[in-house]
Amino acid sequence: MKILQLGKFYPIRGGVEKVMYDIMRGLSRRRIQCDMLCASTEDYPAGDIRINAYANVFVMPTALKVAATMLAPSMLWRLRRIANDYDIIHVHHPDPMAALALFLSGYKGKVLLHWHSDIVKQKNLMKLYKPLQDWLIKRADYIVGTTPIYVQQSPFLQDYQSKMDYIPIGIDPLTCPEEKIRTIREKYKDKFLIYSIGRLVEYKGYEYLIKAAVHLPVNYKVIIAGKGPLHEALKDLIVRLKVEDKVELLGFLSEEEAHAYFHACDLYVLSSIMKTEAFAIVQIEAMSCGKPVVTADIPGSGVSWVNQDGVSGLLCKREDPKDLAKKIKQIGEDESLRMVLGKGAKTRFDTVFTMDAMIDKTLNIYNTIL
Repeated sequence: MKILQLGKFYPIRGGVEKVMYDIMRGLSRRRIQCDMLCASTEDYPAGDIRINAYANVFVMPTALKVAATMLAPSMLWRLRRIANDYDIIHVHHPDPMAALALFLSGYKGKVLLHWHSDIVKQKNLMKLYKPLQDWLIKRADYIVGTTPIYVQQSPFLQDYQSKMDYIPIGIDPLTCPEEKIRTIREKYKDKFLIYSIGRLVEYKGYEYLIKAAVHLPVNYKVIIAGKGPLHEALKDLIVRLKVEDKVELLGFLSEEEAHAYFHACDLYVLSSIMKTEAFAIVQIEAMSCGKPVVTADIPGSGVSWVNQDGVSGLLCKREDPKDLAKKIKQIGEDESLRMVLGKGAKTRFDTVFTMDAMIDKTLNIYNTIL
């Protein structure tokens, strides 16, 4: 079996490309040939990267970025040249560049479409892309989402439920040196530590987490890690609401630093408010550390399927700072509830969201369509 993961970019910066990379890595661990074809990002040099004897990443130069899409014309000829070397092309959506490359490749083999999310915000892009998206949906031999909820409720997939399934995202449990965790706990001694990490963009809903801090006791500390265009606006909001003692923006963290905060925190909060947040890998990263999670209930998203209310954490009302604060305090003030949810989070991770579980399900689907 030879598989090609198609789409997005390298280096890994977001959830979609992380899933692609991890599937490639997981299959290669089992001595299955799996490569990845993508565009470059952040001026990363184009070229072929040999991961191991069974996996390569083919990074094609990006000529232009338009509406959050990397345009890499060389992907077209590269895919046309190598497509027929593979038994299955596993294309990841949304990525108009990958869809166009597949359309022009002349490939006649099997196609698995991995539907990570609908295109929600890019309205003008969607007008141009919809005919190609419609072709891709029909062309796919099988379609998978990351949760059963998302693919069942996507308006674009209603007529294709007969060739639909889902593959929950899986990761290896987060690890971190104990001294890093101790350092953080010492820094925030006597604080109930609430952690959140992600790009500082609108759909992440960080303004609601900051507003929730107004309703939290003085011994609660909200830590937000990440960078993005809303950094200054969120910083100004913290000052305007006079919650500088309760909320801290950490900026970009290295992987090891980010993992340390997952282990050191008492609670993880995902404040996202839009369906753009289809799964949220950060939830299962927190769950792998045995941390309870509070998330907003987003209609049509798989977020609340990942974090099961009363099992691995609690759900709050979307765009409601008071209800978010209420759920945070409910966990913070009840140690027995916190322990039950933390244990439930770790159990749910171990049974549903491991790397092995993701690769097992992926292989089952590959075998179904071959």
